[in-house]
Amino acid sequence: MLKGAVPLLRQFMLVNDLILPARAEPVEARSGLRMLEKSGAVIGTDEAGRGALAGPVVAAAAVLTREQEEALLAMGLKDSKKVTALRREKIFKAMNDMGVLWRAYMGSPESVDNDGISAATLRTMKECVNRLARKVTGKISCVIVDGTEEIPGIDFHQWALIRADDLIPCVSAASIAAKVIRDRLMIKLADKYPEYGFTHNKGYPTKFHMKTVMELGMTDIHRESFCRKIFLKGERKL
Repeated sequence: MLKGAVPLLRQFMLVNDLILPARAEPVEARSGLRMLEKSGAVIGTDEAGRGALAGPVVAAAAVLTREQEEALLAMGLKDSKKVTALRREKIFKAMNDMGVLWRAYMGSPESVDNDGISAATLRTMKECVNRLARKVTGKISCVIVDGTEEIPGIDFHQWALIRADDLIPCVSAASIAAKVIRDRLMIKLADKYPEYGFTHNKGYPTKFHMKTVMELGMTDIHRESFCRKIFLKGERKL
């Protein structure tokens, strides 16, 4: 390295002739979004349920007009993990009331076991992005993906951005949609499997949930690959 040279600490990518970072500060992320919007619609996509022991992984994709974006931000739109369940429901209702374009898709526990969580997640993202793209009028400039991986097999430019769910409003909207849909499903499944506390834990590995799996075993909506990693330590066969 040349004397005085600064090491490259950030990864960049070329998207629609723009040089965009894999990590960004809020102002930088919003600036990138505005530049992309000059070439067409921007789709945001995110998932919910990646780390759960039970239930599907759900991905959603969303497109926001500038007016929808401003209205939802005024309601507190941000990463779904930073919003209460009540607030998420209110924002999701507002999204539907104002006609936000969005689509969601579920990856089954079996697909997670068979293909791994990363592949299953990216496949659900691909499906909801393609379904939403068919509803978008005009050119699609870019798909902004929350995380570090681009979605294989879609015919659009992509910007994989860490913390996009908290930096880019259309990704935040996708995050809200995915989380609300998945939570509603897990609450319904709690009626079928009342012992596991899905109403409260939504399938995530809380102490209560893990203890219940240890005592009762898995249901048909548990991810065997996830449960075995946590519980098969010579203590119990699941």
